[in-house]
Amino acid sequence: MAKALGEILLDQGVIDAAQLDRAEQHRRDRGTSLGKSLVQLGFVSEIHLVRALAQQLGLGFVDLDRDGLDPLAAEMVSRAVAEEVLAVPVSFGDGDELVVAVADPNNGAARERIQAETGMRVQLALSTRRAILAAIAHLPVGQAGAQDAAVAVGDDRGGTVSNVGAPPVVRLVESEETTALDLDELLTVLVDSGGSDLHLTAGIPPTIRLHGELSPLEGYPRLEPTELRKLLYAILTHKQRETFENNLELDLSYSVPGKARFRVNIFQQRDALGSVMRVIPFEIKPLENLGVPTQVANFAYLPRGFVLVTGPTGSGKSTTLASMIDLININRAVHIMTVEDPIEFLHRHKKSVINQREVGTDTHGFNHALKHVLRQDPDVILVGEMRDLETIQIALTAAETGHLVFATLHTQDAPQTVDRVIDVFPPHQQEQIRVQLAGALQGVVSQQLLKTSDGQGRAVACEVMMATPAVRNLIREGKTHQIYSSIQAGIQHGMVAMDQSLATLVKNGKVTYEEALSKCSQVQEFNRLAGRG
Repeated sequence: MAKALGEILLDQGVIDAAQLDRAEQHRRDRGTSLGKSLVQLGFVSEIHLVRALAQQLGLGFVDLDRDGLDPLAAEMVSRAVAEEVLAVPVSFGDGDELVVAVADPNNGAARERIQAETGMRVQLALSTRRAILAAIAHLPVGQAGAQDAAVAVGDDRGGTVSNVGAPPVVRLVESEETTALDLDELLTVLVDSGGSDLHLTAGIPPTIRLHGELSPLEGYPRLEPTELRKLLYAILTHKQRETFENNLELDLSYSVPGKARFRVNIFQQRDALGSVMRVIPFEIKPLENLGVPTQVANFAYLPRGFVLVTGPTGSGKSTTLASMIDLININRAVHIMTVEDPIEFLHRHKKSVINQREVGTDTHGFNHALKHVLRQDPDVILVGEMRDLETIQIALTAAETGHLVFATLHTQDAPQTVDRVIDVFPPHQQEQIRVQLAGALQGVVSQQLLKTSDGQGRAVACEVMMATPAVRNLIREGKTHQIYSSIQAGIQHGMVAMDQSLATLVKNGKVTYEEALSKCSQVQEFNRLAGRG
C-alpha cells in the first residue's frame, strides 16, 4: 500500500509531526486537501510537495531548475505542442522511451499527443508547474532539426554541446540584432494599458500583468542578459548597486514623472538579472472606491490596538492600508509614522503630521525602526511587513501601550493570521503571546483579487474579522480553528466571511462562479451562500 502524503513528507524530514497535525486540522476546517493546507500554512514549498507526490504515485521527479533539459530530447517537440499539453520532454529513457515532465499526474493528453508527435513511448515524470512553464519558454519557437538544435544549444563558451554526462540547460538562440529599450517607455505602456506589474526576464519580451494574467508586450524583442543588466543598472545608485551585488536581491522605488511610482524588485536568476515592477498610483483612492466593506473604515478611528491587513502577494493590501492612513490623515490631528520597504504611496501632511521611513535608506530594518519609534511620539504606526519575531513583538507591544498599529502579513484568512503571529514565537512564549494578541488585536482584513466576469478588471473579495469578546477568548484559549464560525455568526458586529464576500460577488455578476469557487475556503458553505447548494 502506498504511503500517505503526510507520511512521506515526515520521512523526508520536510515537516514534523506537529506541523502535520496542524495541517490536518486546517484541512478538516477548510474542507480542502492536505497538500493545499501544507502550502497555505507555509510548511512546504511547491517543489517539496510535488517531489513527495511523485514518490506516492511511483512516478519520477524532475528538478528542472537544477538539471535542465537534454537539448536533443527538448528538440523532439515544438513549443506550440508543449504549451498546448503543458508538458516538456526532459531526457531519453531506455530504448525508444522519452521522459516527459508534467505538473498533473493525470495528464494523459500529454502522453498521447507527444507519443503521436514523436512516435516514441512516453514516460511521465512530475515537476512543478512554474518550472515547466519556464522550460517551455526556453524552447525554440519552431520545430528544429537535430543539427539546428545542436547549434541553438550553445555552451557558455559559445561551442556546441555534446550529449554526454549531465544534460545542459536549453538556451535560446542569440538574436542578430536587438533594439535598445527605454525603461520609462515600458512603464508608460504598463500604466496606459491598465496593467499592474512589468516583468523583465532574460529570454522573453517585456511582459505585463493585465487583469491578473501575464501577457507579453507586442512589438518588443526578447530581452538579452547584457541588455537587461544595463537597463536595470541605469536606475540604481552606486550604493544600490553595491547592495544588490552583495545580497543578490534589491527592493527600491522608481518614478516616471507625470505617470506613476513603481515598487521595484531586482533579483538574480540563472546568471542573469530579472525584475518585477509594480504600479503605485500617485493618487490614493478613498476606501469607498476600492470595493472593501464600509466597516473597514472604522479601523481608522480607533484610539489604539493592532489591525492586520492580509492576503497573497498582489491582493491590494498596500492600497487598502494607504487608503486607511489617508483617512486618518484627513480626519485626525495625530502623528503617523510609517516604516516601509520601499515607500510606496506618498502621503502629504493634511490634518495629521506624517513621516515615512524607508528600510535601507532611512533605517536599517523594520525592527531597528520600531525599537526607536516609541521615542518619536507616534499615535499611529504603519509596519509595511512583519518579517520576524522581533518586529512582531515590538509591534504588539506598541499596540498594547496605547498606539494604533497597522501591519501586513501574507496569510489567507483571519484564523491563519492569528496562528502565524503566534507560531513565530518559541513554544514556551506562545501562551503569553496569545494573551497579548487577544488584548491588543482589533481586527483582521483579508483580501483576494479576482478576475471580473467581463475579463476587463479585477474585483476584491474581503473578509473582515472584528475582535469581539468571543473572538478574543478563542485566541486566548488557542481555539483559532473556531474563529471562522465566529466570523460567520458575527454579521451584527460588522464581520464578513470570505465565502460570503465571494458569494456576493457571484450574485452581483461581478465575477464568475468558477472564479470564485477557486478562491473559496469551504466549498459547501460557498455553494450554499451562492445559491448553488
